[in-house]
Amino acid sequence: MIKVLGMVNCPPDFGRHPYVINGCSELFAKIWGTERGIGVRSAVGMGSLPDNIPVEIEAVFELGQ
Repeated sequence: MIKVLGMVNCPPDFGRHPYVINGCSELFAKIWGTERGIGVRSAVGMGSLPDNIPVEIEAVFELGQ
């Protein structure tokens, strides 16, 4: 795991974006372990996302042999 960008569909006064995206980080760590499953993380709030989805995740991975 190199990087995770999490976009949270929320109203302007919501400020707990990192807590929402933390679930994704915890899942990746559980799947690949803390050494490979944790990278840098950004979490931002969005006024809307496609089809009104609650969260969109963009992830960058490094593939090894």
